[in-house]
Amino acid sequence: MSVKSKVLRSAATLMTVAGVIGLGSLPASAATPACGLQCGSVFSRELGSYAELNVVEDVLDGLAQVGQPVILKQASGNDPSEDIIAHRYSMSALYAAGMVSADVLAAYPNRLGVQQEYAPYGVGTGMCVGLAKTAFQNEGLTLQPCATPGTTVWIIDPAPYFPIVNGSTTTFDRPFAMDLPQDEIVSDQQLLQIHVRHLKFLSDEKTLPDSQLWGFHQGPLT
Repeated sequence: MSVKSKVLRSAATLMTVAGVIGLGSLPASAATPACGLQCGSVFSRELGSYAELNVVEDVLDGLAQVGQPVILKQASGNDPSEDIIAHRYSMSALYAAGMVSADVLAAYPNRLGVQQEYAPYGVGTGMCVGLAKTAFQNEGLTLQPCATPGTTVWIIDPAPYFPIVNGSTTTFDRPFAMDLPQDEIVSDQQLLQIHVRHLKFLSDEKTLPDSQLWGFHQGPLT
């Protein structure tokens, strides 16, 4: 069996167990009612809050193709380009399927692994939010085949606001995680692509700036 076939088979196995592992305190959500509670809306703590999301994760122009940028866009209850299903797994399940390395498993054994599948109106596309290459500073988020190991896996520790670490990271003292460019404003005229950067700890307690903290909204957006 080829390496590609093994990856595809592993990804299919993971999809069958996705609903078994919960998000803990993280609820599900959807941009459109058709997507329902299976979908989720990621938003930035720097630009919004649970009371007012303002902008959420979005696939640029709604195109389900490899390399399509993943941006932040004004939250809408009728925009299918914001419909993303969060498939949840234990790190041990991801490792067994060949989706993360032994080093990643050792660094995050008790964390939750998530694949964010683009699913306009609730219909899965097999394309996930990820990175085109092993994570590097300022690499932009794009759609990639969900069967791609490492770069399409995101590691979280459920909390009201939390960092989102990429599964391809190889630097565990300051791993690569979702981040916003500095001093950015999202508007109808400006589309902000999310990228990854090393976590920027602000103190010995490892507090993080709001640009590297994210939330997850429950229910259809209005």
